[in-house]
Amino acid sequence: MTTEPAPPTQSQPAGEPLPAGYRQGVITAITVFIGFSLAFLRYWAFEAPGDWTLRSLVALVLMLIPIFGQIHALYRALLIEDDNQASYRVTIKWFLWSVVGMLFAVCAAAVVVSGATH
Repeated sequence: MTTEPAPPTQSQPAGEPLPAGYRQGVITAITVFIGFSLAFLRYWAFEAPGDWTLRSLVALVLMLIPIFGQIHALYRALLIEDDNQASYRVTIKWFLWSVVGMLFAVCAAAVVVSGATH
């Protein structure tokens, strides 16, 4: 007679746990990028010279989408379930794609400020 292991519960996440320090590092990285993104958004929305145009509104929306992705990645990183490698990988993907999206949005904002799309 073989005994099968009990299925994981909410207090015991499935999968292999992360090495010590991985979660803390990614949480720090995510919060640094959220801080940069919000500071840039504040500058773009309130301090940058010029009038609002359709292009600047598009750039604003392009900035908001990755910021929400970064906040979602932080939410996932703070979950207890993120202590296993499979969930951690998904969180890292959310974070990396939100960083790539923010880089794209900052480039779009630079194009709008430079007036290169006239």
